[in-house]
This record gives sequence, C-alpha cells and structure tokens, in this order.
Amino acid sequence: MAGESGLAIKPMDQFEVKALFGGDVSWYTPTNVTLWMALTVLAATALMVYGARGRALVTSRAQSAAEMTYGFVYKMVEDVSGKDAVRFFPFVFTLFMFVLFANLLGLIPFAFTTTSHIAVTAVLAFTVFLSVTALGFILHGTKFLGLFWVSSAPLALRPILAVIELISYFARPVSHSIRLAGAMMAGHAVVKVFAGFAAALGAFFFLPVLAVTAFYAMELLVAVIQAYVFTILTCVYLKDALHPSH
Repeated sequence: MAGESGLAIKPMDQFEVKALFGGDVSWYTPTNVTLWMALTVLAATALMVYGARGRALVTSRAQSAAEMTYGFVYKMVEDVSGKDAVRFFPFVFTLFMFVLFANLLGLIPFAFTTTSHIAVTAVLAFTVFLSVTALGFILHGTKFLGLFWVSSAPLALRPILAVIELISYFARPVSHSIRLAGAMMAGHAVVKVFAGFAAALGAFFFLPVLAVTAFYAMELLVAVIQAYVFTILTCVYLKDALHPSH
C-alpha cells in the first residue's frame, strides 16, 4: 500500500520467485527457491555429519544438537506410529530436518522461506500421502480399506461414515501442505509490515522495532512447532498405513 507520505510496504514481495542469473523463470531455471532449498539440505547435512563425527563422551554443542534432534524424532515415531514404524524413521527424520531448517533459514534477513510456497509444501505433503497409501496397500492389500469402515458404529451409519472418512483421507495432503505454507507466509508478512513501519515513524521507530523483535521470537517458535506438526501428522498417517482397522 502507498500513501501521500511515500510509505510503501509490500510484504508479499519477499515471496516472489526470481531467477538467480536474470531472465524469465522456467522449470529448468535456477531460482532463489533452488538456492535456499540447496542451503537447507547442506545445513541439515552439516549438522548431522559434523555433529555426529566426534562421538565424544563429553559432547560438544553440535553433537548435543544432533543427538537430541535424532532422539526426539525417533521417540516421536516410536510413540505415535508404534515400534514397527521405526524402520521408516529415516524417511520421517529427513522430512523433519528439511522442514525445520527451511523454516529456520527463512528467518535470516533477506533470505527466502521455501516452506512459504505451497508448491514446496504440496510436494512434501503428497510425497507423504502417496507413500503411506502405497505402503498400506502393499502391507494389507484390500484390508487397508478397513481404514474407512467404522465397524464400531451402527450398521446404518457405516456407509455415511465411510464416505466422510474417504473425503477426510483425500483432504489430508491439502491440509498438510496449506497449514505449513500459510503459517510461514503469514508470520513473515507481518514481520515485513512492522519493519516497514519502523522506517517510516521517525523518532518513534523503536515501537515497531520492539514489535518486530517480539514477532521474530514468535516466528522462531512457530518455525520449530510447524516442523513438529508436519512430522507428527506424518507419523499419524504412517500409523494408519500400518494399522488400518478402526
């Protein structure tokens, strides 16, 4: 928005996809999204490789962070999906690390938050959806359809509940992706708005600066929570694939 004072705040500009070397954006063009996804993978890999290489009895900060993250996700998979789901831990852990580091790197000033784009989160969500659905049929065959048949309900209600369960199941990747992208986009947009006010208020700049600081602290919390939510939902869906009967 722009006024007579010349104030112009465009919070959505930070989500624009741009070619790294100029020109139009095509499917093969390296973009800022490509760059920050690559940095996300490198950062996550660096933590696990560097943190785990020493295996010292007295742990360093990097080793402690790597071990705590590993143990946290491992316990999540075991507690939510069951011990038989531990064999799929590498898949779940990779998702958690990618989403977590993508969210955290997006907090760096002038960085690009890849998880604010529905195209990125939709690919992650549909990967989970297709993987657990295929796993369910591979392990159980047609018995996997028991996930949609609520046998504990009265017989007359079961067909209706089956339709509701089916719709809910196919809505999973939509809600899974929109929740993450929406949360990251909304928070970054608010920070950008308050940062714009700080430049326009002159002597009272400290008020929006305080607001930006508070929102940054909240965004740090949101970045971690959204990675946790995305991962725990993946564990819930994995549990349904392993144990489909109601």
